[in-house]
Amino acid sequence: MVKNIGIDVEEMEKAGVNFGHKVSKLHPKMKQYVSGIKNNVHMFDLEKTSKELEKDLAFISKSISERPEGYPTIVFVGTKIQLKAIIQTAASECGVPYVTERWLGGTFTNFETIQKRVNYFKDLEKKRETGELEKYTKKERLDFDKEISSLKTKFEGVRNMSKLPDAVFIFGLDKDITCAREAKRKGIKIVSIVDTNVNPDIVDYPIPANDDAISAVRYIIEKVSDTIKQAQKTKGVPQVKA
Repeated sequence: MVKNIGIDVEEMEKAGVNFGHKVSKLHPKMKQYVSGIKNNVHMFDLEKTSKELEKDLAFISKSISERPEGYPTIVFVGTKIQLKAIIQTAASECGVPYVTERWLGGTFTNFETIQKRVNYFKDLEKKRETGELEKYTKKERLDFDKEISSLKTKFEGVRNMSKLPDAVFIFGLDKDITCAREAKRKGIKIVSIVDTNVNPDIVDYPIPANDDAISAVRYIIEKVSDTIKQAQKTKGVPQVKA
C-alpha cells in the first residue's frame, strides 16, 4: 500500500492542479469533479482530486507488489509538447517504458508487429556499434544513421517493453485518446489525468486535474514516481533504466 506519499490540497492548489478549462468546454460528465468557476474557468474540487489520486496510487502500488519480479508493468504516455521532458525523465528514473512522441497506432493492438520494428531498430543499432555497417558505402551508412535516428525517436521509450503492460498512465487524454482506446480493447487498465474538457468514462482510474500546466503535471507525476519507487524498494527491486 501507499505510505507517506504526502498528498496535500494546498500544495496541489499552488501547483495549479485545480484549474480546468473555460466553462464553454466543460464535458457534462466532469461536473462531478468541479467545485466552482473563477474568471470563466472551471475549478476542480481538490478534495475529490486528492481522493482519486490516492486510489490511483494504491492501484499502482498494488500492481507492482503483486508481480513476482516486482517490476511495474505500466507505461507512461504523454505527447503534449510541454510535458515530454518531465514524463521521459520520470519514466527513466522509475525504469518504466514511455511514449512521448506521436502515439503509433497499433502499439497495443498490433503489438507483435511493433515488436518486430523495435527488434529491427535494436539490431541495426547494435550493428552500427560493432562496426558491421562499415562494409557499406559512406552514403549507405548515412542512410542507416538517419533510419536509426528515426527509429530511436519512435521506439526508444519502449525498447525494453517485451510484452503488453498491465496498465498505462496517460497524461493528456484528449491528445492520446487513441492510446486509451487501444488499451481498452486489450484489457489494459487506464490511469489518466482527466481535465474538464474530456469524457472520463474510458478511464479506469481517473485523476481530475489540470493536464496542461507543467507545474500541475509535475506534482502528480512526482507522486506517481514516489509510489513506484517505494513499491520497488519494498520488493527489493534495483532501479533500472527503461
